[in-house]
Amino acid sequence: MTGLFIAFEGGEGAGKSTQARLLAEALRAQGRDVVLTREPGGTAGAEAIRALLLSTEGEGWGPRAEALLFAAARADHVERLIRPTLARGAIVICDRFLDSSRAYQGGGGGVSDEDVLALHAIGSEGLLPDLTVLLTLAPDEAAHRLALRDQGQSDRIGGRDAAYHARVAKAFERFAAAEPQRFARIDAAGDPAQVHARVLAAVERVA
Repeated sequence: MTGLFIAFEGGEGAGKSTQARLLAEALRAQGRDVVLTREPGGTAGAEAIRALLLSTEGEGWGPRAEALLFAAARADHVERLIRPTLARGAIVICDRFLDSSRAYQGGGGGVSDEDVLALHAIGSEGLLPDLTVLLTLAPDEAAHRLALRDQGQSDRIGGRDAAYHARVAKAFERFAAAEPQRFARIDAAGDPAQVHARVLAAVERVA
């Protein structure tokens, strides 16, 4: 029996964590076996790398070092949590996955998509979600949500300038256009319940 792998993607403030949680709750209410996880993170080793990546102390990491660290965290996450969960026939819902590395270190940081995908092939044997839910939100609305959420205390990546995040958003749009069978673009405007209804409609095609 093979499980189902759903990832949530999008820029800062789009509501990925909230929508991933709401979907997990809805599927569990249907009696489904669901594991909710996140990237970077999900395992002890990957959470340790997350702390290194997002800390605002020190000089931080260049795009290539970031890409390597994300790939290492993902490799541990896939091996120790995601693949075993899928193998038992359960549903994995992940807050960010490969496409965030492609968009942030690639689109935002300038690492080629080929290089990011090569790291993923080595570290995680090329595993892709069955469905990638891309939450889209206008930049001004995203900035408003982030101001309320972070109170001026963004992590290292979230706190980068608007031009960087605009490149990230364009990269996500390119990926969704190139792989319409894997991506579901969801308008993230409105209250969480409204967005959740849109997500459920998209998930019905695979779940």
